[in-house]
Amino acid sequence: MDEVTRDIQGDISWCLLFADDVVLVDESSVGVNRKLQLWRRTLESKGFGLSRRKTEYMMCDFSATRHEDRDVSLDGQMVAQKDTFRYLGSMLQKDDEIDEDVRHKILARWLKWRQASGILCDRRVPQKLKVSSIEQQFA
Repeated sequence: MDEVTRDIQGDISWCLLFADDVVLVDESSVGVNRKLQLWRRTLESKGFGLSRRKTEYMMCDFSATRHEDRDVSLDGQMVAQKDTFRYLGSMLQKDDEIDEDVRHKILARWLKWRQASGILCDRRVPQKLKVSSIEQQFA
Protein backbone atom coordinates (compact mmCIF):
# COMPACT_ATOMS: atom_id res chain seq x y z
CA MET A 1 0.00 0.00 0.00
CA ASP A 2 2.90 2.37 0.68
CA GLU A 3 4.04 1.95 -2.92
CA VAL A 4 0.56 2.72 -4.26
CA THR A 5 0.04 5.77 -2.03
CA ARG A 6 3.57 7.23 -2.06
CA ASP A 7 2.81 9.78 -4.81
CA ILE A 8 -0.37 11.20 -3.28
CA GLN A 9 0.83 11.40 0.33
CA GLY A 10 3.49 14.07 -0.16
CA ASP A 11 5.51 15.40 2.77
CA ILE A 12 2.52 15.57 5.10
CA SER A 13 -0.04 12.81 4.99
CA TRP A 14 -3.28 14.64 4.13
CA CYS A 15 -4.90 11.61 2.56
CA LEU A 16 -7.00 9.23 4.61
CA LEU A 17 -6.84 5.60 3.58
CA PHE A 18 -8.79 2.65 4.95
CA ALA A 19 -9.40 -0.49 2.90
CA ASP A 20 -11.08 0.79 -0.27
CA ASP A 21 -12.13 4.15 1.22
CA VAL A 22 -9.86 7.04 0.28
CA VAL A 23 -10.13 10.73 1.16
CA LEU A 24 -7.93 13.12 -0.82
CA VAL A 25 -7.44 16.50 0.84
CA ASP A 26 -6.08 19.68 -0.70
CA GLU A 27 -6.50 23.42 -0.30
CA SER A 28 -7.84 23.89 -3.84
CA SER A 29 -9.91 22.03 -6.40
CA VAL A 30 -6.90 22.19 -8.73
CA GLY A 31 -4.91 20.26 -6.13
CA VAL A 32 -7.72 17.74 -5.64
CA ASN A 33 -7.98 17.25 -9.42
CA ARG A 34 -4.22 16.69 -9.61
CA LYS A 35 -4.28 14.15 -6.76
CA LEU A 36 -7.33 12.41 -8.20
CA GLN A 37 -5.66 11.96 -11.60
CA LEU A 38 -2.45 10.79 -9.93
CA TRP A 39 -4.39 8.32 -7.77
CA ARG A 40 -6.23 6.98 -10.84
CA ARG A 41 -3.00 6.53 -12.83
CA THR A 42 -1.21 4.89 -9.91
CA LEU A 43 -4.06 2.45 -9.28
CA GLU A 44 -4.32 1.55 -12.95
CA SER A 45 -0.56 0.97 -13.19
CA LYS A 46 -0.92 -1.64 -10.42
CA GLY A 47 -3.91 -3.35 -12.06
CA PHE A 48 -6.59 -1.67 -9.95
CA GLY A 49 -9.36 0.70 -10.94
CA LEU A 50 -11.02 3.82 -9.58
CA SER A 51 -14.82 3.72 -9.44
CA ARG A 52 -16.05 6.82 -11.22
CA ARG A 53 -19.61 6.06 -10.07
CA LYS A 54 -18.62 6.06 -6.38
CA THR A 55 -16.22 9.00 -6.54
CA GLU A 56 -17.58 12.14 -4.86
CA TYR A 57 -16.16 15.33 -3.42
CA MET A 58 -17.03 17.77 -0.69
CA MET A 59 -15.79 21.37 -0.68
CA CYS A 60 -15.09 22.89 2.73
CA ASP A 61 -14.53 26.61 2.30
CA PHE A 62 -14.54 28.29 5.71
CA SER A 63 -13.32 31.65 4.40
CA ALA A 64 -15.74 33.77 2.41
CA THR A 65 -12.93 35.48 0.48
CA ARG A 66 -11.85 32.53 -1.69
CA HIS A 67 -13.42 32.43 -5.14
CA GLU A 68 -11.90 29.75 -7.32
CA ASP A 69 -12.99 27.09 -9.74
CA ARG A 70 -14.73 24.50 -7.57
CA ASP A 71 -15.19 21.79 -10.20
CA VAL A 72 -13.62 18.40 -9.72
CA SER A 73 -13.47 16.04 -12.67
CA LEU A 74 -12.13 12.63 -13.52
CA ASP A 75 -11.22 11.94 -17.14
CA GLY A 76 -13.33 14.89 -18.26
CA GLN A 77 -16.44 13.77 -16.34
CA MET A 78 -17.69 15.93 -13.50
CA VAL A 79 -17.46 14.36 -10.04
CA ALA A 80 -20.61 14.66 -7.89
CA GLN A 81 -20.41 17.28 -5.14
CA LYS A 82 -21.85 16.38 -1.71
CA ASP A 83 -22.59 18.36 1.44
CA THR A 84 -21.84 15.37 3.71
CA PHE A 85 -20.09 12.05 3.45
CA ARG A 86 -19.51 9.07 5.69
CA TYR A 87 -15.98 7.95 6.49
CA LEU A 88 -15.34 5.09 8.92
CA GLY A 89 -18.78 5.45 10.50
CA SER A 90 -18.68 9.22 11.00
CA MET A 91 -20.62 11.78 9.00
CA LEU A 92 -18.47 14.72 7.89
CA GLN A 93 -20.15 17.97 6.86
CA LYS A 94 -18.87 20.78 4.68
CA ASP A 95 -20.12 23.44 7.12
CA ASP A 96 -17.96 22.14 10.02
CA GLU A 97 -21.04 21.14 12.05
CA ILE A 98 -21.72 17.78 13.72
CA ASP A 99 -25.52 17.54 13.66
CA GLU A 100 -25.60 14.99 10.78
CA ASP A 101 -23.07 12.80 12.59
CA VAL A 102 -25.05 12.96 15.85
CA ARG A 103 -28.32 12.22 14.02
CA HIS A 104 -26.70 9.28 12.21
CA LYS A 105 -25.34 7.80 15.45
CA ILE A 106 -28.70 8.19 17.25
CA LEU A 107 -30.58 6.50 14.39
CA ALA A 108 -28.04 3.67 14.28
CA ARG A 109 -28.45 3.04 18.03
CA TRP A 110 -32.26 3.12 17.78
CA LEU A 111 -32.04 0.53 15.02
CA LYS A 112 -29.89 -1.68 17.23
CA TRP A 113 -32.34 -1.19 20.12
CA ARG A 114 -35.32 -2.15 17.91
CA GLN A 115 -33.49 -5.28 16.77
CA ALA A 116 -32.72 -6.25 20.36
CA SER A 117 -36.12 -5.35 21.85
CA GLY A 118 -37.91 -8.07 19.89
CA ILE A 119 -35.74 -10.65 21.62
CA LEU A 120 -35.98 -8.94 25.02
CA CYS A 121 -39.80 -8.99 25.01
CA ASP A 122 -40.16 -12.58 23.79
CA ARG A 123 -41.02 -14.81 26.77
CA ARG A 124 -39.94 -17.91 24.84
CA VAL A 125 -36.30 -16.74 24.62
CA PRO A 126 -34.17 -17.82 27.64
CA GLN A 127 -32.65 -15.03 29.78
CA LYS A 128 -29.10 -16.21 29.03
CA LEU A 129 -29.70 -15.87 25.29
CA LYS A 130 -31.17 -12.38 25.78
CA VAL A 131 -28.05 -11.20 27.64
CA SER A 132 -25.81 -12.68 24.95
CA SER A 133 -27.86 -11.02 22.21
CA ILE A 134 -27.67 -7.61 23.88
CA GLU A 135 -23.92 -7.91 24.38
CA GLN A 136 -23.47 -8.70 20.68
CA GLN A 137 -25.76 -5.89 19.49
CA PHE A 138 -24.01 -3.17 21.47
CA ALA A 139 -20.42 -4.40 21.28
